Amino acid sequence: MKLVDLHVHSDFSDGTCSPDTLADLAVRKGLSAIALTDHDTTAGIESAQAYITKKALPLTLIPGTELSTVYNGQEIHIVGLMIDPNNETLVKTTKEMIERRTRRNDEMAANLQKAGIPITIAALKAGNPDTVITRAHFAKFLVDTGVVKDGKEAFRKYLSEDCPYYVPRFKISAKSGIRLIRNAGGLPILAHPLHYKLPEQKLRTMLDSLKEAGLIGIEVKYSNHTAQDERFVRHLAKEYHLLPSGGSDFHGTNKPAIALGTGRGNLAVPYAYLEELTEYHMRQQNAT
Repeated sequence: MKLVDLHVHSDFSDGTCSPDTLADLAVRKGLSAIALTDHDTTAGIESAQAYITKKALPLTLIPGTELSTVYNGQEIHIVGLMIDPNNETLVKTTKEMIERRTRRNDEMAANLQKAGIPITIAALKAGNPDTVITRAHFAKFLVDTGVVKDGKEAFRKYLSEDCPYYVPRFKISAKSGIRLIRNAGGLPILAHPLHYKLPEQKLRTMLDSLKEAGLIGIEVKYSNHTAQDERFVRHLAKEYHLLPSGGSDFHGTNKPAIALGTGRGNLAVPYAYLEELTEYHMRQQNAT
């Protein structure tokens, strides 16, 4: 069976693999397609496609992104698939999001420095000036320098919202993120819907709202889903007439338990998901 992975991160955000490395890894894994969905940026897509074309790899690249948005005060991630990575409004908005995140990172680093931790933005970038710094980079630094023993401790002591060093991040609304993706010609997909730990009725209320705003799909298959989780989300997809999507949320060594394509070992996203999304996308493009 042909398989795909429609939720993948590179070192252009908080993954540890370059787009080239991701492409090679996807081919070795036997994947037919991957979607590069770096956080709040499309900067790695051109590089990935150029490499795939140059090497004539048997791999389809789906241009995407994963937008950090907020719904009723809670962070919600919207994956955009089949976007135009050069869409002017998308590029402008994500650039602003990254610029604001950069200022926030400077403030968090300063807070940690005041606590005696010798952290710098240069150290967080670790030789990759294009990477989008996230709290995962802070956690890695804290682990690598022996301040904490693992990422969980880093977040618990230094990086979670209730810590004195934390600085809130600028986010657009979920509805604005959906509109941004659709205006860039893409398909907005609700990422990891059970990750938010919403009671079922609140999750349904959110789906009603996001569907009305233009949500197209939902991640039915995801690395952290149990068989029961997957059945539940598949039912939601059918009930709300949302297209099924899925992916590993691969981050390289930043999430070492999650492998490209197979997640925690049992993930298998069928090529049929991509076919259905592509057919919908083509109808959408022909209608405009």
